[in-house]
Amino acid sequence: MAWFKKEKTLKEMPAEKKVKIPEGLWIKCNSCKEIIYRKEVDNNHKVCPKCGYHFPISVEERISQLIDEGTFKEFDSHLTSEDPLDFKDSIKYKHRLKNYQKKTGYNDAIVIGTGAIDGHQIVLGILNFSFMGGSMGSVVGEKIVRAVDKAIEVKLPLIIVSASGGARMQEGILSLMQMAKTSAAIARLGDAGLPFVSIFTDPTFGGVTASFAMLGDIIIAEPKTLIGFAGPRVIEQTIKQQLPAGFQRSEFLFEHGMIDIIIERKKLKNMLAKIVAYFRS
Repeated sequence: MAWFKKEKTLKEMPAEKKVKIPEGLWIKCNSCKEIIYRKEVDNNHKVCPKCGYHFPISVEERISQLIDEGTFKEFDSHLTSEDPLDFKDSIKYKHRLKNYQKKTGYNDAIVIGTGAIDGHQIVLGILNFSFMGGSMGSVVGEKIVRAVDKAIEVKLPLIIVSASGGARMQEGILSLMQMAKTSAAIARLGDAGLPFVSIFTDPTFGGVTASFAMLGDIIIAEPKTLIGFAGPRVIEQTIKQQLPAGFQRSEFLFEHGMIDIIIERKKLKNMLAKIVAYFRS
């Protein structure tokens, strides 16, 4: 008698195990559109290894990349915006502020403090694009002035890293007044013989570009950063002409003498250390 091995039916066969891929393992580059392993981007200072695109980074990451470990000391973090105009768009401004404060853990769109870069003491300000697009309202303007005052008091260079959509519309004329207020403060810093290094990151627009950010003794930008006052579409509609290729990118502004240095993020700290050491010598 022969023995026959009965083939398993499809129902009897064990189902193939699905491999679960963790969320957030891959990231798509906003510039070259390549899909990249996120850890590879993180290990490269949040810069695309394919095309060199500089991804936005958080305030904490910026401090970690620029400032010597354990030396950053924030001040005036308690300042918060009021709602003097009782402004409302889709929601009330005061409710919008609370939402962003809860979301980001910060009271407004800038962090200021003191710290060291390769042992050189500086005063630092970082605009937080995650908080209402880094928009400049009364608190941002006031904190920039206080950063200037601190730099003058302790006789240190001032560095501000900008990323902003411009003035904060919810505060109306009060936000526009910050342009003059911050510009006057930077002038006082110059009168005191102290340097101001302005760093543009993608994007920086509106009243921030049109005031303190363009007043640096040295103006630095990350590669391919969008810098301007109005957006390119608005300009084209206004002048009825097509803009040149690469218009408002940091490379275009560098070629036309509006910024001094374009530098990759991973080299920025070393460059700042040299600049600060030069001014302090």
